[in-house]
Amino acid sequence: MKKKSIALLCAGGPAPGINTVISTISKVFLKDGYTIIGIHDGYKNLFNGNAETVNINFQYADRIFPRGGSTLRMSRYKPSDDEFSIDFFVDNNVKLLVTIGGDDTASTSNRLAKYLESQNVNIQNIHVPKTIDNDIPLPDRMPTFGFNSAKDAGVHIGNTVYEDSRTSGNWFVIASMGRSAGHLAFEIGASCHFPLIIIPEMFNKTKITLAKVVHLIISSIVKRKLEHIDHGVVIISEGIFHVLDEEEIKNCGITFTYDAHGHPELGNVSKAHIINVLVQRKLKELNISIKSRPVEMGYELRCCRPVAYDLTLCTVLGMGVKKLYEQGMKSCIVSTTRDAEIVPIFMKDVEDEHGKIPPRLVDIDTEFARMVLSDMHVLTKRDYKKAKSWLSIPEAFDFYRILEWDYSSAELRPMSSKA
Repeated sequence: MKKKSIALLCAGGPAPGINTVISTISKVFLKDGYTIIGIHDGYKNLFNGNAETVNINFQYADRIFPRGGSTLRMSRYKPSDDEFSIDFFVDNNVKLLVTIGGDDTASTSNRLAKYLESQNVNIQNIHVPKTIDNDIPLPDRMPTFGFNSAKDAGVHIGNTVYEDSRTSGNWFVIASMGRSAGHLAFEIGASCHFPLIIIPEMFNKTKITLAKVVHLIISSIVKRKLEHIDHGVVIISEGIFHVLDEEEIKNCGITFTYDAHGHPELGNVSKAHIINVLVQRKLKELNISIKSRPVEMGYELRCCRPVAYDLTLCTVLGMGVKKLYEQGMKSCIVSTTRDAEIVPIFMKDVEDEHGKIPPRLVDIDTEFARMVLSDMHVLTKRDYKKAKSWLSIPEAFDFYRILEWDYSSAELRPMSSKA
């Protein structure tokens, strides 16, 4: 009989720290005599007999520990129940399947485990959640692994772009990744002291439209002009595009390709380009001559080398997989607290009625968020008189009026969304 083995696969998009998780899991199980099988291409060829695998020994695991990217090729392929097969797991004497990915990867793992159990093949399955978006509701508000590394890389780019804006006297419009939540854009923007940050969570009182986004940006540009500052950077979370009405996107004047269902293929265009074109159109309409340039910030963040925080976090999670395995846990997600306590999360406890995990959003009611939002360079009531030299109707570019926030104090903090 073959030695007991641990199988690992990765799915979805990459995040810094994947190799650290793979390395740690491999090392802790190798010590106990297990064979470690890395599976390429996620679930894509796992059931058709064509799975490409790699035998991970200590030297292999040791070498990949600090590297960015994923040593195991990734795939977004989502198999149906009809595709499942027991062959790979029986032939390799697999005792534990470790999946690294998002909620789809985790739910597929749970479906697979139930199928294998129905075929009298009992294996444990443990999922390690990864995303640079920081939108998984983990205990103790722990960040998802990869987030801090992606933020660090984003801040490096953001500081460079800001220095260019100051040096050249231009504005830049950065669009950052963050499909469901604005954590990445918010924290990069706060760390770089950008004059304006725009994330979906800010529209808690009003509907998001492209016109409102453009007006917010011009609000910041004019505010800076009033303070004799001719440069700046605005960072926008790409998530705003995923809550916009589709017809508004189609009618914004940008040429899109469309999928088989007639939906604009947003992945084929730069969101920063779209916003920048709309801003330039509005500036020309207002007879304001300001240069702005688009910067798309996304793929360059996903495969950077993990920073020390994520090296530690991923090490803890990898060791946590071993702890949960020894406790007999299955169909769970491994997580940790700020005290490095290992906590299993079961899908049934966090998923909604559709089997999806609701995203963790930026809480704009925290003191940190309220301080950042109240400190941005934007037009407010006190600027109307001076802004008349640039705008015939300054009120239309009032930050608080656009978002339908109340002036709740002399410090101009936004009214709590919980009020």
